[in-house]
Amino acid sequence: MKKRNKIAFTLIAVIVGFMVAIQFNTIKEPSIKQVKDTRDSYELRSGILKEQKVQTELVKEIRNLEEKLAQYETTISQSKEQVLSETLEELRSNAGMTSVSGKGIIITIKPIEENILLGENVQNVSPDLLKRLLNELYQYDAKEIAVNGQRIITTSVIRDINGQTKIDGKSISRDSIEIRVLAENAQKLKERIQVSETIDNFYVDNYEVTITNPLDIVTLPPYQNSLKIQYMEPIDE
Repeated sequence: MKKRNKIAFTLIAVIVGFMVAIQFNTIKEPSIKQVKDTRDSYELRSGILKEQKVQTELVKEIRNLEEKLAQYETTISQSKEQVLSETLEELRSNAGMTSVSGKGIIITIKPIEENILLGENVQNVSPDLLKRLLNELYQYDAKEIAVNGQRIITTSVIRDINGQTKIDGKSISRDSIEIRVLAENAQKLKERIQVSETIDNFYVDNYEVTITNPLDIVTLPPYQNSLKIQYMEPIDE
């Protein structure tokens, strides 16, 4: 872009210089030819008109170039704003701050009703077991994950607080856990995760796990909490 600006300014400078040179010759030539010039007034007038016409064309061309340059600079300015806007939107998307949809699967984790009827005690889903499942999903090429409407990002924290499993401080119901997963190859992801040892561990804890067939559209909500930036600060110009 800078190179184009330089070319445009150079072209304008050349045209202006050429115009000035013509003006200089137009003024200077008659004084030299005053002694020797034998042309009549008609010929002289025709020559002057011709030079004036050339100057007028040059002025018009300069104005056209200036208008084009102004338009180009406006376009550059608008493009910068557009690029910044697109970059910001891309960063927000990568950070999980926007809703996203795509091919994927839905995993549902519920207490086994038969075991509850038999008097089995159903504890909250272990945060370690839940983290293991999510890590395996990412290992099997999951792109984005949400648990009970909470988007999982790189800074998400899953832990036990006062006997409750929480994600980023929000409790996860033990009655039903829905995990939405996006993946380019949802079928392959399902096949790999459904034979995982982690799924068997949920059964040990009296939970049953069901996995849908690959879906064309699975929608994940944006991350709701505010992001804390610890290691960045604006640069003073």
